[in-house]
Amino acid sequence: MASSFVHLHLHTQFSLLDGANQIEPLVQQIKSFGQPAVAMTDHGNMFGAIEFYRKAKDAGVKPIIGCEAYMALGSRHAKKDSGLAHNDYYHLILLARNLTGYQNLIKLSSKAYLEGFYYKPRMDKELLKEHHEGLIALSGCLSGEIPYLIGQKDMDGAMAVAGEFQEIFGKEHFYLEVQANGLDHQPDRNPQKNEHPYGRHQRLPLPQERRFASARTDALPPNRQDAQRPEPDEVRHRSALRQID
Repeated sequence: MASSFVHLHLHTQFSLLDGANQIEPLVQQIKSFGQPAVAMTDHGNMFGAIEFYRKAKDAGVKPIIGCEAYMALGSRHAKKDSGLAHNDYYHLILLARNLTGYQNLIKLSSKAYLEGFYYKPRMDKELLKEHHEGLIALSGCLSGEIPYLIGQKDMDGAMAVAGEFQEIFGKEHFYLEVQANGLDHQPDRNPQKNEHPYGRHQRLPLPQERRFASARTDALPPNRQDAQRPEPDEVRHRSALRQID
């Protein structure tokens, strides 16, 4: 595996029912691969950030602190009286690119719990506009707003949301996520340079790297998204991105 490869969407044990990576073995594995850096993007929290930072630095690996945010469909203040279901939210990957970004990520995560909690700690675009400095955003998995709209055949809506995120984070700091995870619906959501409408949106940088070292999930407890226990040889993948030169 090329040493320039970096995982930017990765869950640890702090993502309950989703991540099984323990931090110490994780950073040692990254070091053994010769990879220069690794991100931690747990669901809705930064609980492992300090441990991750220290252990990655001790191993000589650059830590990239992030979070897979839960995004409210509208306002983070809208809760049960708005007729929402418990799973009415999108996913969005946020990565701190400097100290300001880390501080803003703390603010966003804290406000998601204090102001937007409804089953999950939710942010909204209003908060992102207030605390976007120093952050990089990735469009997320199939539960991201953009992939969801693509799945609904609403390409105009997906392009409009991509434009919103570009406006919030800056066109150099928002990226479309490409995943190879074996899920049936994933290829249709992945942007392609030559075939996908995103590829004709010249101002939107596209990720180039599409491979991810596989991680076993057969030891994870099942949740609503995992109705059947994976077979022992079954693997899941997360995505990694690299900016196009």
